[in-house]
Amino acid sequence: MGSAMTFYPEEFPQSRVEVSAFQIGRGPVTNAQFADFCRASGHVTVAEQGAEPGSLVFVGTPGPVALDEWRQWWRWVPGASWRAPEGPGTTVDERENHPVVHIAYSDALAYARWCGGDLPTEAEWEWAARGGLVGATYAWGEEPNRGERLYANTWQGDFPFDNHGAYGWRGTSPVGEFPPNGYGLADVTGNVWEWTRTVWAGSPGEGPCCSGAPAHDGNLKVIKGGSHLCSPQYCLRYRPAARSPQEIAASTSHIGFRICRR
Repeated sequence: MGSAMTFYPEEFPQSRVEVSAFQIGRGPVTNAQFADFCRASGHVTVAEQGAEPGSLVFVGTPGPVALDEWRQWWRWVPGASWRAPEGPGTTVDERENHPVVHIAYSDALAYARWCGGDLPTEAEWEWAARGGLVGATYAWGEEPNRGERLYANTWQGDFPFDNHGAYGWRGTSPVGEFPPNGYGLADVTGNVWEWTRTVWAGSPGEGPCCSGAPAHDGNLKVIKGGSHLCSPQYCLRYRPAARSPQEIAASTSHIGFRICRR
């Protein structure tokens, strides 16, 4: 696990971890799958609860800004949830096969348990994401995700104001739109960050670079994989070794999950 190269300090040093056999979802859970769960179980997500329901939505900036304050491109939007990803008046219609977002840790775990599964540990997730390429920089090898051939849905252009879109997708893309890894898993990097059940044990400092929520002491889990907002200019975390802390009660427009079974 981890990276021997100098990307981000929380990835170093590399370590050897043994995992037992497990199964993991071919892709992140989609809006259609999560809708089935909510209809069958009556589940109400964290973003839909409380006196002021809502969630964090990426809004970008009108032009170049200093990349030292994530609050410039994130906004708390009342009424934003998995059903209304950009806030009231938006829907997931025609996005049924996109990864579900605005999911807090308890929402992801509830879905996994409903399916008779669990959330993967960080070690399980990273082993699966590497697709058999042990030690490779990316889930597909060493070639960066740039140029005419893209391997993952990530930011294309100048962050956080100019995104040309990965194959035209600005925001989430349908699961499986980009090439699978060596194990046939879709979207292990890019598209959406994914929850793991592993407690964050690193030192998050002033907070994660791109998960859109401050990192308070305690109640932090590791998220993996990066998202459609990852850019080499700011957050080159669409790599299996990359990791970030996330508060379990927080939800954003770029965090989803996949499930596993042991």
